[in-house]
Amino acid sequence: MSGHLTIGVPRPTLVGRRTSGRRPELSEENAAAATSDTEDSVLLFVGGPLDGRVQIREARHGEPLPTVTHVHLHGGPKVVHRYDLEPLSDGVGVYNLRRPARRPAHDESVAD
Repeated sequence: MSGHLTIGVPRPTLVGRRTSGRRPELSEENAAAATSDTEDSVLLFVGGPLDGRVQIREARHGEPLPTVTHVHLHGGPKVVHRYDLEPLSDGVGVYNLRRPARRPAHDESVAD
């Protein structure tokens, strides 16, 4: 599988932007093909519950957001995941799952 390597983990890349009626292609050869600001952006989610999801952001919505929050509601407590955008080229990016912030356990005491 071709892709960018980060910390020894292969990352898939999406190429180019999408115009109405066409599906995005998974390839590196056409990465420089996206040059128009009137075309849609192709975004890939890596990690967490959205892992592998491809999103096409229509140009009319503007640039992709720098952070996306995904909230999962179910019978238990809500689960929140945040994804940070890593632009790969014009119109192509990867949303990487943000690592959770370390919170002290309830039984940890704070020194006075």
